[in-house]
Amino acid sequence: MATKIIKLKKEPKTPKNNAVVPRSMQADIYDAQGKKTGTLELPENVFSVKWNDALMHQVVTTMQANARNIIAHTKSRGEVRGGGRKPWQQKGTGRARHGSIRSPIWKGGGVTHGPLKEKVYAREIPKKMRAKALFAALSRKFRDGEILFVNSFGLNVPKTAAARQTLVTLSGIVGFERLANKKKNAALIAFADLSPATAKSFRNIGSVECVSVRNINPVSVLGNAYIVIENPEASVAIIQSRASKKN
Repeated sequence: MATKIIKLKKEPKTPKNNAVVPRSMQADIYDAQGKKTGTLELPENVFSVKWNDALMHQVVTTMQANARNIIAHTKSRGEVRGGGRKPWQQKGTGRARHGSIRSPIWKGGGVTHGPLKEKVYAREIPKKMRAKALFAALSRKFRDGEILFVNSFGLNVPKTAAARQTLVTLSGIVGFERLANKKKNAALIAFADLSPATAKSFRNIGSVECVSVRNINPVSVLGNAYIVIENPEASVAIIQSRASKKN
């Protein structure tokens, strides 16, 4: 599977002379019919974190490197078949001296400094850095109005048509008009408890991705236009618990 490339945009700077007006940390909760059912108080240490370019770049590139599939591989002159004997004698022919037809300067010879499948691209990054990067990504999405909280989708049996109709209904909410029409990376839907029926209902819709809220990460958050969080109270509590985890 090809690695998804994410372009990180910089956070707009606030003029020094202008005071920053804090945004309310309350979010609206909707049902599957797109109707507002209540509000949710969001923790500031998760949804009001300052953007950090250096941290986000380090975490995102590390996660993409860890997910990289090593495919490219070239053979050196010691691995290429043939070339066991000297092509011609050292002196007396008038030609340049050569010891093997599998030298890198020969056609069909080995490759010098080429990519190797033995190369390890994986890197480690502390849990606290991953958690802070996730909170910064969620904070940006929340500030941009791209996080939607839904109490429940109500899918008890696998049915793609019902899941698609729910997305169409939710796209009627202001700010989420592209939820049902965007062809790629429309939404990341995070569930506190992802049931098999819900997973099967959404898996045939190529523009959305369903994950357990425990598995969301900065790459998946920044790689989708919208974030839909089901069962907000339980989901936010799970996300917030990552702030207290040690390395």
